[in-house]
Amino acid sequence: MSEHLSKQRQFTGWHMIAVMALFFGTIISVNAVMAWNASRSWSGLVVANSYVASQQFNGKVAETRAFEASGITGRLTAEPGAVRYVVTLNGEPAKHIDRVVATFKRPVEEHEDLRIDLDRQGAGAFLAAEKLKPGQWIADLTAISGDAVVHRQAVRFIAPGEGK
Repeated sequence: MSEHLSKQRQFTGWHMIAVMALFFGTIISVNAVMAWNASRSWSGLVVANSYVASQQFNGKVAETRAFEASGITGRLTAEPGAVRYVVTLNGEPAKHIDRVVATFKRPVEEHEDLRIDLDRQGAGAFLAAEKLKPGQWIADLTAISGDAVVHRQAVRFIAPGEGK
């Protein structure tokens, strides 16, 4: 009878293989899910000093809320060979905007970044006749009236290729 009980409760090498497979399988599965989520949700934002960026966060949020409350809005349109930015104040062209400065950046890389003064095309309309490479870009746009910054906006967009 004792021989029969000992056979039932033996821990064999197959049991050990199953335990190890379940253990490492769980760890690998969780890591794969976390890596997939991280790669799908990362914005590409990189800062030189995260501590300084965190200290400036509340000020940037307050500035953004003030810009939103001003009634000024901007709309960016990407065309092959040009980028158009239209600034409106409560739905009407913003005639008081003197100039718009744009910084075009790739979401991840820095070597293609460029800063451009957009050309005024009329009341509230500005054009950058810059030929951007096709693909994703982030435009940091600053609208200036006199010496004061009156609107700031960041827009992520896709620059079309020549044939599109």
